[in-house]
Amino acid sequence: MQPRAMLKEWSDQALGALGRASAAHTAGIVRMQIGRVLSVGDGVARISGLPGARAGEVLEIEGGARALVLDLDSGVIGAVLLDPDSNVAAGAKVRTTGEVATVPVGDGLIGRVIDPLGRVLDHGGRLEAAGRFPVERAATPIIHRAPVSVPLQTGILAVDAFVPVGRGQRELILGDRQTGKTAIALDAIINQKETGVVCVYAAIGQRASAVARALHSLRVHGALGHTVVVVAGSDDPPGLQYLAPYAAMSVAEYFMEQGRDALVVFDDLTKHAYAYRELSLILRRPPGREAFPSDIFYAHSRLLERATARRKEHGGGSVTALPIAETQAQNIAAYIPTNLISITDGQIYLDSELFHKNIRPAVDIGLSVSRVGGKSQLKAYRSAVANLKLAYSQFLELELFSRLGTRLDEHSEQVIRRGREIREILRQPNLSPIPAAEQVGLLVALTAGAFAELPLEKVKAAEERVRARLRSEVADILAAIERGEALESAGRERLIELGRAAAGEVARETAQETTGKASAR
Repeated sequence: MQPRAMLKEWSDQALGALGRASAAHTAGIVRMQIGRVLSVGDGVARISGLPGARAGEVLEIEGGARALVLDLDSGVIGAVLLDPDSNVAAGAKVRTTGEVATVPVGDGLIGRVIDPLGRVLDHGGRLEAAGRFPVERAATPIIHRAPVSVPLQTGILAVDAFVPVGRGQRELILGDRQTGKTAIALDAIINQKETGVVCVYAAIGQRASAVARALHSLRVHGALGHTVVVVAGSDDPPGLQYLAPYAAMSVAEYFMEQGRDALVVFDDLTKHAYAYRELSLILRRPPGREAFPSDIFYAHSRLLERATARRKEHGGGSVTALPIAETQAQNIAAYIPTNLISITDGQIYLDSELFHKNIRPAVDIGLSVSRVGGKSQLKAYRSAVANLKLAYSQFLELELFSRLGTRLDEHSEQVIRRGREIREILRQPNLSPIPAAEQVGLLVALTAGAFAELPLEKVKAAEERVRARLRSEVADILAAIERGEALESAGRERLIELGRAAAGEVARETAQETTGKASAR
């Protein structure tokens, strides 16, 4: 073969190979914008040179830090840092990512502790996630929502009896510092152990010691096996604290979209509001009432509106929200508490005066309300508490008069005596939830006057005796109550008989103790 022909053949082979390689590999053009940090401080960076950046977009800063676009101004972007600002300096390069903030979701998160961006905070190794959800998501359309009718039992007698919570509801917990707000939320999480409800606990702006105590309580009571913990502590950048409740809600929404029930606790939204106020003031947004930005109501409403129950034809499932808010000097008319009260479906108010009187949980029955009401209670429960709240309200009013030295008639004395029995029954230690069926048995016995002959200091002992006998002697009735069946007259009489028998045993033991002490004298 001539050299010219050989050269042409080799050239054709090379061009063919190059063509095949080009066809197999399609080059993609990646477009990004590069800007620079103008200034940085207090968790906020001002950036120039990114005209195509969008609100809510995540930016990458030279050195590995990330920031979230929150303000779009003429030629300058205000971004909140999602990492410590110690490695970010003026002049650092910044690039757009075209992505919004996301959080990992899935069953692999259960039992784990993460931050709002999905970074692992425990020692459980690599996170096994089913995917990632945007932190900010649209709420379920109204037409896809179902009425709230299935109870979510908290295990707290004062709550389940007077301010019941349903699956898909938003029930606010508010009160002064150190009144037991977090304890009620943790009780609710612990009580979901055998119910199939997946819980998400969001710690927002909390001290590391407070988060550690909450984790210890969940671990000791076996509740981490159905709980995801999202933490943005007080030492974290305010940008992470701002994202924490939205990330926790996205984690809970994954389970709702699988047709399951979820409970999400925001502890607490007052600190979230403080973090958002801090960011807004640094970004030079116009301050409003109490220096909060004008859109603070929208920030909380778009979060809590995502909690709902879905219709079966749209997948079923639900997300129940228990936001926590802190008041100052029992002022529930402050800006953030009133905002949250207007957004939610009711509130559980904890009174510091009751707390200091050792009446715990310190639920103020008069100021606490559930707008769903008895619709979310078991049938047997609804009948057991029919007149209980009225009797307790009358007692609270008469007790106030009795403190003034007013002489009361016999009927009023009986009302006060019954009210004090109810108060003793409502006392409950922290982290010791009571099953709903046992609560019904206790309330039926209480309404029938089973504890009327006992000294008040012996009512709790009689309660423990009643609960033990309920578990051992009428397990079938308890199972029927848990299934949502109505309490028949025969079952009611059996519960009353059992309650009176248990209270009678305690009364006899008390009498024997009194006689023994008198003989010893």
